[in-house]
Amino acid sequence: MSRALYTAASGMQAQELNLDNVANNLANASTAGFRRRRLQFQDLVYQNLVAPGSAATQQTTYPAGLQIGLGTRTASSEVIQQQGDYNMTGNPLDLTIEGQGFFQIQLPTGEVAYTRSGEFHMDSTGIIVDAQGNQLQPAITIPAAATNVTIGSDGTVSVTLPNQTQSQTVGTIQLANFANAGGLSSVGNNYFLETTASGNPIVGTPGGSEGLGSIQQGALENSNVDIVTEFINMIMAQRSYEANSRVVKAADEMAQTINGLTS
Repeated sequence: MSRALYTAASGMQAQELNLDNVANNLANASTAGFRRRRLQFQDLVYQNLVAPGSAATQQTTYPAGLQIGLGTRTASSEVIQQQGDYNMTGNPLDLTIEGQGFFQIQLPTGEVAYTRSGEFHMDSTGIIVDAQGNQLQPAITIPAAATNVTIGSDGTVSVTLPNQTQSQTVGTIQLANFANAGGLSSVGNNYFLETTASGNPIVGTPGGSEGLGSIQQGALENSNVDIVTEFINMIMAQRSYEANSRVVKAADEMAQTINGLTS
């Protein structure tokens, strides 16, 4: 009976983590540029009571054998890089990436973080920064006297200055992409960091030959969380948890019956 107890307990633990993941996805349903995660499960080791292909007699073998699994565990939580819906804001420093790629952010530690959130602002010196005050890379400074800021689909940032009829280019936004974007590490604040699983960043011009998406000014990308899907996942996790808890109860009742027979 102990085998059934531990196997069912592993299923309950796995569904607890599954529900934690669903809760985090739902909590960030309104977070701009958020990427939902999906848990992946795998079965544990098996006890070979009768190994498949072992000898049944001198002339025959067991075609299937008898193997008993010992439960499940969460193997990974994959970042789903599906494009979110657009929210037109009209703010000239709200940017959306149409397609693949990430904005590059310089952290105080010197590391470069990557984000899909395009909520940008200007600091006291006119440098474009994110909501945490960290600089967009490469750094771009908007002159204090600028009357209009235009950001093209290729990342070119142009401004209009007083008493000038032609716009002036002040910088170009570059995007980064990864061979395995699902392998990026989430560190909060809408930031991802590269890992050995994600590979090195491929940096280039928006809409260029590197397969990077183009930039849309005056819009934000919403979270790619589908609330209906998350509710379905929540119900499935709850039902699976309940089923495993019933296995625990049934195994306990069977153990009580056996103990009653031997007492």
